[in-house]
Amino acid sequence: MINIEKHVKNRLKARIRKNKQIIKKKFNNFFDWVKGAELVNLKECNIKEDPVRPELDNEFRTSYGRKIYGVRYQSEIHAIMCFAFTNKIPKNVKELDNLSKDAFLQSAQRDQKVGQIAIAYTVWSKKKGGGKLIVKEVFKMIKKSNHLNRLVTLSPLTEMATKFHLRNNAELISINEETQNFEYRD
Repeated sequence: MINIEKHVKNRLKARIRKNKQIIKKKFNNFFDWVKGAELVNLKECNIKEDPVRPELDNEFRTSYGRKIYGVRYQSEIHAIMCFAFTNKIPKNVKELDNLSKDAFLQSAQRDQKVGQIAIAYTVWSKKKGGGKLIVKEVFKMIKKSNHLNRLVTLSPLTEMATKFHLRNNAELISINEETQNFEYRD
């Protein structure tokens, strides 16, 4: 009887070890794409895919120094983040528009460096891990920049947006009538 119990116990331990290995391998393969992904500047994006601000067309997203960045892996875009560059933190999209136009026009008189604050006003991911990756990559790019010194969001007042930014180590800096602002720091 003791031998049977010992045998069953050993088989059970072996099965658990094997299952842990399988799960670990599948988990690692699941995020393999992250290692080969790169941050790219896009000329446009499919605004119908934007869950945050689909009403903003590509002209808005690329005029007055505004940018669209994507995380590309094997010629496919897996996450997108749109930015405006300002010198103040906006409280809504209209203010974002005005502040980014103002920063753009000021830059024309100086050294073509638009604004000091990168305002991320929309971010979405098509693949698990893409949102976190694009935030990380954009933050690295901003830190390397000569003129940008802050990454701040103009996020909707939703639980999903709040959880996403807090989970990615952003700090809530203000809650406005229509939006909330999070800041990414070191």
